[in-house]
Amino acid sequence: MDFSSKLLENAVYEIAQLPGIGKRTALRLALHLLKQPSGQTDNLTAALLKLRHEITYCKNCHNISDTEICDICANINRDASLLCVVEDVRDVMAIEHTGQYNGLYHVLGGKISPIDGIGPNELNIGSLVRKVKEGGVKELIFALSNTMEGDTTNFYIYRQLEGLDITTSTIARGISVGDELEYTDEVTLGRSILHRVPFQIQ
Repeated sequence: MDFSSKLLENAVYEIAQLPGIGKRTALRLALHLLKQPSGQTDNLTAALLKLRHEITYCKNCHNISDTEICDICANINRDASLLCVVEDVRDVMAIEHTGQYNGLYHVLGGKISPIDGIGPNELNIGSLVRKVKEGGVKELIFALSNTMEGDTTNFYIYRQLEGLDITTSTIARGISVGDELEYTDEVTLGRSILHRVPFQIQ
């Protein structure tokens, strides 16, 4: 792809680093921004800079937040005895969008995957176990993707919690094997939360 401007080429290169965006799409986006009022580009730049430098993670559940404690954890109307374990913040958003869950969350930051070099120590599993041991949590809901890595992570956490007085359940398997939670339609996801089943080792 030939560019008449090095500035344009640099912008296209940077935009193309985003997931799912090739060079042609990046070029269209760059040219689109050039046609807009400069204030719009300035606003986009400012928003991205603030996102990158000012975003934080809730010290309680590891969800993305603007403050030390996220709005979900700070909400006194949420059921603190229910704790839903998810892989990342997109899963929190997906479940919240269903309107069927009123408990709290714990974001692991991924799932155990030895082939990718991700072990338990790379995830927020230690803080989850400590949270449960501190008391107050009556039910732990596994809401990880229905994959081998997701099941491995469920099993590992389950073993860490053995002997504790807590109910473990998993979302109903209306979600296809191999599906990622964030791409599941909200009706299916909402029903799978409502009709969760006891977690059992296969």
